[in-house]
Amino acid sequence: MSYNEQYTASIDNPEGYWAGQVDRIKWFKKPESILEKTDFGTYKWYADGELNSSYLALDWQIEQGRGEQVALYYDSPVTDTKKAITFNELHEQVTVFAGALRNLGVDKGDRVVIYMPMIPEAAVAMLACARLGAPHSVVFGGFAANELAIRIDDATPKVILTASCGIEFDKKIAYKPLVDKAMDLAEHKPSNIVVCQRPMLEAEMTEGRDLDWYEFQQGAQPVEPVPVRGDDPLYVLYTSGTTGAPKGIVRDNGGHAVAINYALQNIYGMQPGDVWWGASDIGWVVGHSLIVYGPLMGGCSAIFFEGKPIRCPDAGVFWRIIEEYKVNSMFCAPTAFRAIRKEDPEGSLSENYDLSSLKWVFVAGEKLDSSTYGWLSELLRVPVVDHWWQTETGWPMSAPLMGWDNPSEPRLGSTNKAVPGYDIRVVDGEGEEVSAGESGNIVVSLPMPPGVAWDIWNQSQRYVDSYLTAFEGYYHTGDGGYVDEDGYVVITGRTDDVINVSGHRLSTGEMEEVVSSHPAVAECAVIGANDSMKGQIPVGLIVLKAGEEIEEAQLEKELVAMVREQVGALACFRRTVVVQRLPKTRSGKILRAILRKIAANEEYKMPSTIDDEAILPEITDMMKGSGLI
Repeated sequence: MSYNEQYTASIDNPEGYWAGQVDRIKWFKKPESILEKTDFGTYKWYADGELNSSYLALDWQIEQGRGEQVALYYDSPVTDTKKAITFNELHEQVTVFAGALRNLGVDKGDRVVIYMPMIPEAAVAMLACARLGAPHSVVFGGFAANELAIRIDDATPKVILTASCGIEFDKKIAYKPLVDKAMDLAEHKPSNIVVCQRPMLEAEMTEGRDLDWYEFQQGAQPVEPVPVRGDDPLYVLYTSGTTGAPKGIVRDNGGHAVAINYALQNIYGMQPGDVWWGASDIGWVVGHSLIVYGPLMGGCSAIFFEGKPIRCPDAGVFWRIIEEYKVNSMFCAPTAFRAIRKEDPEGSLSENYDLSSLKWVFVAGEKLDSSTYGWLSELLRVPVVDHWWQTETGWPMSAPLMGWDNPSEPRLGSTNKAVPGYDIRVVDGEGEEVSAGESGNIVVSLPMPPGVAWDIWNQSQRYVDSYLTAFEGYYHTGDGGYVDEDGYVVITGRTDDVINVSGHRLSTGEMEEVVSSHPAVAECAVIGANDSMKGQIPVGLIVLKAGEEIEEAQLEKELVAMVREQVGALACFRRTVVVQRLPKTRSGKILRAILRKIAANEEYKMPSTIDDEAILPEITDMMKGSGLI
């Protein structure tokens, strides 16, 4: 069938369309129920089926004769380490590690927090948890102890898995002290911390609580995969909330397995035996979908890369990886390619490598600017494919289907057409659909397809409030944009208080809580400002308390240190501007949307609810004076 026929079928009869995908994965018990509505108004898929995601990623691949095929190519230029791990070897490591976790009391339904760098042991940890039916929650290693503590208290894990350190270029970042501090801050106290000691920086261990990664596995018996229901959680992954409190997005086993298999083959065009590279981190949804579960469930060899696109040892490291492992396709955020281009403007380093294995490059996570798109297209001479998805969806919402004979042509500025299963609409503030080409709020008609998260950990009502309340009958993406007359989706930016820093979604509300705790600050607003390298960076607009005489440079230094300490270096909070007052509605609400437009140097309409119209030109002048616009 053509795209139009497939898409129409998926929208007109979603239950029938996705029932047709059931046999594409291996179930212990096939689902009889394809689609169900939950008690709180969301939808779940394949609820009564039984399966195991670790089995699909490992055992099933071995049963199909892929045991000696490489499952993971570990490449760490920052430690000068390379490993090729076969499906057989990975299976052995995972089954024994699962047995060791079981010996610690981890069982089906128990949570495990994983706070680790990009080393193979992290993938082993994820797959071992899945084998036990124990939902894992991976926390990105760049988050500060306070953020880790918040996640520990929410997920209430039985065990924490970590490593002694991560590597940032030539800098060693000690993870264990951050975990120890998080344990002190958290009210919930996991019984054990398992530490993978890295030779470049070993961690101090607390007797009776901390266990060595390899020693605790001694004597453990391999574990067979535990059957779980299709609606049982595979993992909890925290994403930024506009209130500052992170949301624990719950991914189910059944819908996720079907959806990620569908995406790998149809959208990404990957077949068993192909080499796939998701150039990201396991701390993000891309790391779950496109580094660990997706490629392995699809029988591909996946690149597990610990490093950066530059200075590893130079800006040619991506090209070296592609040549060395004969990468067929890859995913990356535009930020990485902008960093490469800055170091190597002509792309001359690529000429040193054979890139003929590469079929196409996928980019997402932030807006793909035309300059980067043109540079990359001309350099690689393969399709550069922009597409769009979210932590909540777990797989793409709009993209060309590169696994099909006639994928939709790319259109600069667009993330392409809606993927089958996603009924993407654009509505105005009242929830009324707008005409083709007219901007508004991008929403998706319910039910969403399989694989999309349908719950927030322990806060089902928060899911409804966050995604289903603003526009009845729709999932609210939080993105603004339009759909043109040919069905191409164009994303113009967030409509909420989440900003995109190098492809990482971060809550400005979270940073505002930190900034406002400074004794000199009366009130503040943190907004996203455009940045040529990172897409967006946070900027704090600060109103001082009456009588405060702190130097602006000193205040900025202290606030930057506070955000780094309590949120993490990945926030890239480095700029503050002291203002006399902030624009507000007559009811006292700060007009953050207007501030974002001013920072982006965009036109705006004077809100009818504004308390004092004179303040906006005043703020604009202050931003110009500080060099922000």
